[in-house]
Amino acid sequence: MTAGYKGLAKAVSRFCGRASTFSLALGVITVWIVTGPLFGFSDTWQLVINTGTTIITFLMVFLIQNTQNRDTEAIQIKLDELIRATTGAHNALMDLEELEETHLNQFRDRYEALARQARERLAQGLQDTDTPEA
Repeated sequence: MTAGYKGLAKAVSRFCGRASTFSLALGVITVWIVTGPLFGFSDTWQLVINTGTTIITFLMVFLIQNTQNRDTEAIQIKLDELIRATTGAHNALMDLEELEETHLNQFRDRYEALARQARERLAQGLQDTDTPEA
């Protein structure tokens, strides 16, 4: 996606996320309902709202996905920085979202084993906290 489209997507997502935009959409629906008797609740009257809402929904799906992708990427970068800056943290955990499923499963298995061990220590009345290996 070019910079112009990214900027447009960001601006439109900000606009669409405002309460005033919701009020505008509610107003459009209200006008449509009120005009129903004027048009005899015709098929064309119904087609106008169906077509409009379908087009807007179609575009909003892509806009929401774009926004969610940006947010997820920003969160991942922030988490990577926290891992990098934390003494004793495993830098290999950074950028996990880019790994193949088999590698992710290996990391998950390791942390599930650590969780089981911690629960066993709790059951024995011990603490379940420790420091990662250096």
